Amino acid sequence: MSGNADHFDEMHKPDGGVREAYSGYCEWFDDQENALLRRKHAEAETNFRKTGITFNVYGEDEAEERLIPFDMVPRVISAGEWRKLTRGIEQRVSALNAFMHDLYHRQEIIRAGRIPERLFSQNEAWLPHMVGFTPPGGVYTHIVGIDLVRTGPDEFYVLEDNARTPSGVSYMLENRETMMSMFPELFMRVPVEQVSDYPRRLAKSLAACAPRCIKGKPIVAVLTPGIYNSAYFEHAFLADQMGAELVEGSDLRVIDGRVAMRTTRGYQPVDVIYRRVDDEFLDPLTFNEDSVLGVPGIMDVYRAGGVTIANAPGTGVCDDKAIYSFMPEIVEFYTGEKPLLPNVETHRCADEEACKYVLENLADLVVKEVHGSGGYGMLIGPTASKKEIESFRRKIADNPENYIAQPTLALSTCPVFTKKGLAPRHVDLRPFVLVSPDKIDITPGGLTRVALKKGSLVVNSSQGGGTKDTWVLKD
Repeated sequence: MSGNADHFDEMHKPDGGVREAYSGYCEWFDDQENALLRRKHAEAETNFRKTGITFNVYGEDEAEERLIPFDMVPRVISAGEWRKLTRGIEQRVSALNAFMHDLYHRQEIIRAGRIPERLFSQNEAWLPHMVGFTPPGGVYTHIVGIDLVRTGPDEFYVLEDNARTPSGVSYMLENRETMMSMFPELFMRVPVEQVSDYPRRLAKSLAACAPRCIKGKPIVAVLTPGIYNSAYFEHAFLADQMGAELVEGSDLRVIDGRVAMRTTRGYQPVDVIYRRVDDEFLDPLTFNEDSVLGVPGIMDVYRAGGVTIANAPGTGVCDDKAIYSFMPEIVEFYTGEKPLLPNVETHRCADEEACKYVLENLADLVVKEVHGSGGYGMLIGPTASKKEIESFRRKIADNPENYIAQPTLALSTCPVFTKKGLAPRHVDLRPFVLVSPDKIDITPGGLTRVALKKGSLVVNSSQGGGTKDTWVLKD
């Protein structure tokens, strides 16, 4: 399963030749002096440090700020491959949105017996406060990150759906900016779709989701938990790039049935709030009464149609790994079509037969917590010690409903730049999707995460992964 020949190499064919998508890049690369490339690589790291793009690692004695390593070899996707991916992503995101509406209204999918009721009745992310309420424009998932992995020339799988508050878009933008400033001539040679207009597209998409009662240009604000949050850089960056206000809960209050923000000219109404605060902290009057991050009374204004919250409260249900395992049924139920992008085969430990299979094959499987995220709380069987496997066996036996298991896929590789030259490393991809009442907009590219350790399959930044610029070629 490590970096051997049983995986799909995105740059090289089995005979060592270069695949067509990479031909322009490789011609350029072969003309470069190694010393120059090494210098540029170091330069990129300095640039990221200066910009202050770091993230916090939790679970250590105290949150430690780390730089996410950047690799300067781009990941290249052909125009044809991207068109195919786009169709699959659009289908999946429309199904997710329809599923959210159904769960908070008639629950037809449960009545039809396609998914079990326990999936949401025992799910903390399902919010009774959203029952019977439709968000402005009918949009629940305004910003979605769909994590994809590749195993062959035409084989892409969805690894997970991020419908709550997907992060990482600032890395997509900074990676591109860094590449363009270091190698401007490269972009003259290879025609690549742009990603730099993402903030403009985000602002436009959010404004299109404003409540109907709003007259004139909607006022958009980004609600952040504050400077100690691991993604604070991204919150500030996006607000700045969109021309939106960056606010904390203490800057907002409910006045005359509207949410208003403090400005130098007194309180001004806000129409759309792109929130990066979790549901439970959003409104101390509705959820966690000790929260100082949210706005007292915001849920009343929201339910009265006076403000748009993106993403809608309660969308965290879609991030659940147990729901993920039913996504093929969900896509078919709401679109009437088979999924264009398949799931990774998933064993639900809540099912007795599946659980028996998982316990017997732990050494070959990846086991994940149903509510886990960021690479935490998981077991990668092939690289785990006997002790880790036994400890996980006990956890699953004690609480089977809390786990799902998947086969270890032979993830595709892309080259990374090392002291000894190019070397293959495993990658995944998170495209960013914007949903408004009349369109689904997918930025051509996304965040490629790369496992920097040789043979490793773990791409999460919290577990030592890095990122790359993602190129979608123009036709």
